[in-house]
Amino acid sequence: MAEEVILTKEGKEELEKRLEFLKVTKRAEITERIKTAREFGDLSENAEYDAAKNEQAMIEGEILEIENKLKYAVIIKDSAAKKGTVSLGSKVDLIDEDSKEMVTYEIVGTTEADVEMGRISNESPIGNALLGRKAGETINVTVPAGITTITIKKVY
Repeated sequence: MAEEVILTKEGKEELEKRLEFLKVTKRAEITERIKTAREFGDLSENAEYDAAKNEQAMIEGEILEIENKLKYAVIIKDSAAKKGTVSLGSKVDLIDEDSKEMVTYEIVGTTEADVEMGRISNESPIGNALLGRKAGETINVTVPAGITTITIKKVY
């Protein structure tokens, strides 16, 4: 059995939009580029044709990858977060006790993780350490740079 893919409702919708775009728009564009490149003549020395075929293969690969993710998608439910416990889908306000910097993270599956957007994976060191914790707890987390101490200020 394939591994489940953890997504938020919004993440699933984004994947569905991307899939639709690739299937409808990008496939048509590539088909047209291949048709135009064929008209240039000898395909064995036709760089435009080769480039279009390579892009077609990449797009088809991405389509298969997205379809597979959607096939095994499990949508995050936020019931535990309402009880004040960090779980998938929770947003958490934290204070890094070393730098005294406050950050907010949303705990998501690896597919949607994007640190710059404040979304960390449940499998990351910090994301994993936060799961099951409550506001007010202070924990030590081993990260690539060493051990950091964080305090959970709010779970929502």
